[in-house]
Amino acid sequence: MLRGAAVAAAVPLAGGIATGTAHAAAPSARPCPPEGHQGHKGADLGHNVLVFDPSMGDAAIQAQVDAVFAIQESNQFGDERYALAFMPGTYTVDINVGFYTHVLGLGASPSDVVINGHVTVDAQWFDGNGTQNFWRAAENLTIVPPDGLNRWAVAQAGPMRRVHVKGDMNLMPSPPGNGWSSGGYLADSVVDGQVQSGSQQQWISRNDTLGSWVGSNWNMVFVGVQGAPAQSFPTPPMTTVDRTPVVREKPFLTVDEHGDHAVFVPGLRRDSTGTTWAGGRAAGRSIALDRFFVARPGDSAAEINRALGSGRHLLLTPGIYNLTSPIRVTRPGTVVLGLGYTTLRSVQGNTLIEVADVDGVTVAGVLVEAASGHAPVLVRVGEGRTRHRHSDDPTVLFDVFARIGGAVAGGAGISLQIDSNDVICDHLWLWRADHGLDGTVGWSVNPADTGILVNGDHVTTYGLFVEHYQKYEVLWNGESGRTYFFQNENPYDVPTQTAWVHGGTKGYASYKVADDVRDHLAWGLGSYCFFNLGADIYTDRTYEVPDTPGVVLTDLMTVCLNGAGGGGMLHAVNDSGDPVQNGFAVYNMKSYSNGVATV
Repeated sequence: MLRGAAVAAAVPLAGGIATGTAHAAAPSARPCPPEGHQGHKGADLGHNVLVFDPSMGDAAIQAQVDAVFAIQESNQFGDERYALAFMPGTYTVDINVGFYTHVLGLGASPSDVVINGHVTVDAQWFDGNGTQNFWRAAENLTIVPPDGLNRWAVAQAGPMRRVHVKGDMNLMPSPPGNGWSSGGYLADSVVDGQVQSGSQQQWISRNDTLGSWVGSNWNMVFVGVQGAPAQSFPTPPMTTVDRTPVVREKPFLTVDEHGDHAVFVPGLRRDSTGTTWAGGRAAGRSIALDRFFVARPGDSAAEINRALGSGRHLLLTPGIYNLTSPIRVTRPGTVVLGLGYTTLRSVQGNTLIEVADVDGVTVAGVLVEAASGHAPVLVRVGEGRTRHRHSDDPTVLFDVFARIGGAVAGGAGISLQIDSNDVICDHLWLWRADHGLDGTVGWSVNPADTGILVNGDHVTTYGLFVEHYQKYEVLWNGESGRTYFFQNENPYDVPTQTAWVHGGTKGYASYKVADDVRDHLAWGLGSYCFFNLGADIYTDRTYEVPDTPGVVLTDLMTVCLNGAGGGGMLHAVNDSGDPVQNGFAVYNMKSYSNGVATV
């Protein structure tokens, strides 16, 4: 995403954009952390899961919600993590959602938890610039804004899922800043009124129902969305795919009328439009919470793996888990579900999650982070290339986010490696940090080669965000891959051109499909460059694919955000497409296949 001074210099809005420092300062004073609450029937979800019941009273609930926001509003690289969980009922509260805050309803349907108020992401902590509004989420509730407008001005890793907004929704920050926002994800949700995208630079909606949509910027993608705008890329840049070929929705925590907790796992859908819940209860299975190992920070991978090996699922309560060995998922159908932006840190160069080549695994709601000199791989699905198919019961990754640098110094080779076939990735943000706490960011301080390596066949990604890696950011070796929305930025901090070459090629492609691949389709791709060291850096090709009829890119763009000088991108796909360089420039291409570009 484009942040701070980079945005202001490159793309000023009317009235200008107030910019901030490279990272937010900690608040001068913080309230005491709110007290955690145990769930019904003794289901202890940890100190930082606050469970609210209507009997507590709206004023008391509002005070606790506000206390969390006071801690988390500008706490971009802190260690605090919170989940705000609402028992079924109706509440008159306003919920401001800060960093590492997960707002969730505990009903079977979004209509079971009603918030008569706003569930808001704004950017007043950063002078109205929303391009750093990362790591926050809302799901499984109904929002009834009293003024008819809910604001959700997020950047990367800020999903809204399984939500019903009874009114309009605005995706940009409020006045006086009216600054940019960048990179949201909306899934399995209904907005009765109008979605106003405003300054959102790019966005993906999947399996939603919208009253209407107004606004666009660079790359707006809709997949299986009822009420989506018509296909019109690049004027305006709307990419609309009528049906979602294959997906299931993220599992969610519930409490029934007896106070029993469970995790509901929605079923697989094919060729779908709209939400899972509009016609009643979604298809799927419910897993009682007592079948889960409820982990807390301080639990080791060995303890977790013993539970997984005995057949239990895994619920990760909010906090930082410093791991010296990987969590190993070996049984089909296992659910790994994180609450409150659970963060797993690799402290000895170890992989953090290893999923065996089995059917139907879920990994959802985790932030994985390099916290040592070099971890070859942070998350791996499968164990080498195989012909074993999982099309009837695929493994799915939901809201899996990787971070290299920013909060802690560290390095990694590959953030996510997929060797299994038929894997579905539903919202990834894989980020080599371009800003952060002192001593955590720099070309040799937080080195990372590749965001995602796909070796498996028939892998599908919805919402693929990959930024600032130093070699191929996406490297796709498998056949029959499908990508619906790609957002990328080149590394900002390339020190010299000679530091960023391979063979005789300047830079690395952001999205590389291997030369021997014969079947690959991708829709709605955007890649941006902003080289901030004044070193005159170029990349020869932004997208690199084999020239064969079965490999097709649809609706793609390149953007240069440098000031005068500074370099740019010389071609869009292979050797096709105009350069964007030495100043602000946008290039759009409707399609590319078999050596032919359509503009």
